[in-house]
Amino acid sequence: MRRPVTGEVHVHYGQIYVESDPDNATPALTEAFAGQSGGLCGAAVPGALWLHTGLHTGNVGFTVEVHDEAPPLDPVWEDVVEVSFRPLSERTSLVQWAGEAAWDLDLARTDYRVRYCARGMDEGRELDTRGDGEPQTDSYLLQFWPAPPSPDRVIRQTSRNAAYWHRCARDLPPPPTPEESAETERLARQVEERAEEERRLHHEKWVWGGRLPSEGLRGVRRSNVLGLLRFDSDLVHALDAAGPDVQRAVALLAARRACEAAGLTDVPWVAEALTALTQRRPLPSPFDDGDLLWETLRSDPRVPDRSVLEAIPPERPPYRPPTPPVEVTAGWTWVPAAESGDDIPRRPGLGRALGKLIPAAPADRSATPAAGVRHSTAVVVHPAVAPRSPHRISQPHFALPAVLAAADPAPLKAALDAVCHAVHTYGEHYPELLEEIRSACAGKAGE
Repeated sequence: MRRPVTGEVHVHYGQIYVESDPDNATPALTEAFAGQSGGLCGAAVPGALWLHTGLHTGNVGFTVEVHDEAPPLDPVWEDVVEVSFRPLSERTSLVQWAGEAAWDLDLARTDYRVRYCARGMDEGRELDTRGDGEPQTDSYLLQFWPAPPSPDRVIRQTSRNAAYWHRCARDLPPPPTPEESAETERLARQVEERAEEERRLHHEKWVWGGRLPSEGLRGVRRSNVLGLLRFDSDLVHALDAAGPDVQRAVALLAARRACEAAGLTDVPWVAEALTALTQRRPLPSPFDDGDLLWETLRSDPRVPDRSVLEAIPPERPPYRPPTPPVEVTAGWTWVPAAESGDDIPRRPGLGRALGKLIPAAPADRSATPAAGVRHSTAVVVHPAVAPRSPHRISQPHFALPAVLAAADPAPLKAALDAVCHAVHTYGEHYPELLEEIRSACAGKAGE
């Protein structure tokens, strides 16, 4: 026989646990005791034990023993129950509430019989909270020995506190069948998948200005559409709905207005490019060679030196995701996934389920919270970028990309990109450009 735990342990909510599954949370009380006749040691969930104490908060005497065979029962113990247990991993630990401390029990992955013995439960319940220097009221012995599985048993009952928990366990509904458990898991996956899709769509609507984009907008590749959305999301959707002829006209208008703002319309090679756009011909040199284009812009003395304060999009409130529904179906509660940065306590070396359906807890004392689990929803907010002073930008350097964009073979992409480059060419004066673009888009769409 060996004793991996001896002395005193701290309890809270009158609970302490044995856990061996690193991937799951401590089960809910209703899960741990479902279908049992005894209410002191819940073993209905594989790989876990839920242990009740009389004392609500403070230190209790606690010993864990591991035997090779069933030990004799000492008459000193007033309340005794037995259950069956099999570890789910190589590490089984005695764990305090909220993971405040844990002791490795070094149990093999085999079937055990477990005897949980208690003394002084009523005294501990009456004291409720034990402070420093106060005498010990209740103590407990937890014994393991190899044995095949068998139903739980109440061996001895003396205290009123034990009788209360036994009644609670017997009043619980029976544990779910394998088929019911599979259905619950299916529903949980379905709820999580639906919630994830709703979160994705909600964020996508926010990005696109309050409405979902069309397949045409989603299909625009390698464009500045997201940049233009920050300035005028309604215009983006209007351009999408306008049709290819309007989109071509808007692209040409944006390119022309950008060159006018930059003072480039009197530069011959820029004027030739604008004419080519109007006639839907390929852009002439130097627009057909990127390196040559920028070198020509740099070296041509006819290019004016014009600058403007950069365009700053209007501020918008930070993104706030929706709060998912908590109640999923009658008798069940959805515990939503929590973000990795939350403050929910973890147990050393033990995991916590991120999202699942659990039976709704009754409204009496049996509804004490599961260890370390708060039924709360983490909310992620993307903060607004802190405002900064605008910089001056060279207008000719933003105008030429508008010309290149307007020549794109895809009309929608040409319009979106040309308008976006024109907005930046106008800089701080971009609202007057957007007003003209909106009017032109609406007018041509109505022709």
